[in-house]
Amino acid sequence: MNERVAAEGVRSSVAKAGKNPATRPRRSPPSLSRGGGREACGALRLPIHAPGLRIGLFGGSFNPPHEAHRAASLFALKRLGLDRVWWLVTPGNPLKHTASLPALQQRAAAARACARDPRIDVTDLEARFETRYSVDTLRILKRRYPRVRFVWLMGADNLVNFHRWKNWRAITALVPLAVIDRGLVGLEAFGARAPQAIARYRLAERAARTLPGRRPPVWTVLHGLKLTLSSTALRRRMTAKSASRT
Repeated sequence: MNERVAAEGVRSSVAKAGKNPATRPRRSPPSLSRGGGREACGALRLPIHAPGLRIGLFGGSFNPPHEAHRAASLFALKRLGLDRVWWLVTPGNPLKHTASLPALQQRAAAARACARDPRIDVTDLEARFETRYSVDTLRILKRRYPRVRFVWLMGADNLVNFHRWKNWRAITALVPLAVIDRGLVGLEAFGARAPQAIARYRLAERAARTLPGRRPPVWTVLHGLKLTLSSTALRRRMTAKSASRT
């Protein structure tokens, strides 16, 4: 059985899983790895995956999760021809203060309630892997599942500081990148250090559905989703409401 046939079989099983849980594909057992964090810890089970499946990885604090996270995921599923999207709920963003960050399990539970789509899997695998940086998480995933077609999903607002991420160039060499422009940033984001450095690897948006099958470094920008909602704005709104009650 070749990789394409195997992937189609898993897609069929995933589609049936909603009707009959007994047909749900197996999830991977825990195991350990050398270097770059632990490949599994405790009772970790990775979300549904198989060789040839196209899986988007959407990392973030999800503090709080909101409709724009869901809309961006559904947008990527359609525009990139993805089979699934994993929400990687992080223990904490190394570039942000985390003192007031709600507990991981609390944010993960809120994310599951927000996702509301069988193709979106919410996971705390970074905490289980004991990885703090995206590049280390990606290295583990690529080492364990080299034939899964992972794609890194990120908002265009992240481009401004992408060059500050640990080993950001290694990230671009590990998996294709899809940047989702929701209209939150202007053209200056695309003139930032990182997007300028990888400009020659940018794929035309009209070919976006081919992105998961391409060899990195390669990236594209998806336009057309206009939602200005953000976790930062929601936190400010909740803080303002709390202050008005005191």
